[in-house]
Amino acid sequence: MMKFNPTVPIYLQIMDSIKKDIVTGTLAHGERVESVRVLSEKFGVNLNTMQRACSELEREGVIYTQRGVGSFVTEDEKVVHSLKQEMCGGLVDEFINGMRGIGFTNNEILKTVEEALAK
Repeated sequence: MMKFNPTVPIYLQIMDSIKKDIVTGTLAHGERVESVRVLSEKFGVNLNTMQRACSELEREGVIYTQRGVGSFVTEDEKVVHSLKQEMCGGLVDEFINGMRGIGFTNNEILKTVEEALAK
C-alpha cells in the first residue's frame, strides 16, 4: 500500500508510481499490467481512482489496452525516454530549488554536484 501526499491528487501519485516502475524496468516494455481491480487493492484506493489513473496513462500513451486481453506497458522507446526526461526535469528542478532555498548560489550548487559525482 502506498503512502499518499495529501496535497497532490491520488490518481496523479499513482500515475507517477507506475511511470517510475516503467522507467526503472520494474514493469518491462510490452508487459501486461495488472487489472484495475488488482491495482486498486495494491494501492489501497477506490476502483474509480485507479480507473482514472489508468485512463490517463493510456491517454498519455504509457499503457495501451487490447480489448478482451488486458492492458500493457508501451513498447515505444520514445515514450519511455520522454518519461525519463520528464522525471529527470522534475528531480533537477526540485533539487535546484531546494538548494537555492537554503542559500546556495549556482556555482555552489555545481560544485556540490561535482563533488557528489566524484565519490
